[in-house]
Amino acid sequence: MLTTTLTFRQALMSLGISLLLILTAVFQNTNDDVVYYTDSGHAEFTSSVPLHSFAGESNHLTGMIDFRENLVDFYLDLNTLETGIGKRDRDMYQTLNVDEHPFAEFTGTLETPFNPDSSARQVARVTGEFSINGVVKEVSIEGTLQARGERIMLNVGWELRLEDYDIEAPGILFYRVDEVQSIQIEGSLKPVDPETISG
Repeated sequence: MLTTTLTFRQALMSLGISLLLILTAVFQNTNDDVVYYTDSGHAEFTSSVPLHSFAGESNHLTGMIDFRENLVDFYLDLNTLETGIGKRDRDMYQTLNVDEHPFAEFTGTLETPFNPDSSARQVARVTGEFSINGVVKEVSIEGTLQARGERIMLNVGWELRLEDYDIEAPGILFYRVDEVQSIQIEGSLKPVDPETISG
């Protein structure tokens, strides 16, 4: 009788372990089969002159993070940036040469690990190529990623020197806009089937 009981218990334990392994595999495959994507991220380009600053803002930042390949790719249609003043918008578009080069884009690699089971903000560092005005530069940028439910929150800020991208700083009245621009991007990325955004 004791032998029968032990055998039954061992069988239950074996079955339980098998089910756990199957569920773990299914969960891992589910994670492996998605990328995180947004087409409504926020981007902000801030310019400064003495005693004054203004920002061009857009809610059309588009991009994705693929944890399978540690790939990061984001782009922005610069024509969607708005400062709140029509003439200033037109001057900004002319300065950025959007007629010839309407997009700014970053493509690179996520260099830091990300734990989707943690709700804390996690430092994220990427390296890759940033392009604007038809000029491509190697950059390294640091920001944060944070798991929030099924989504991932992105927050990144860095500085861009206009002369590095052959952009001439425009003048406002008697002042020249600062050569260094502050860029801030934020996004809420949702899991999607990579086939829906490929091509």
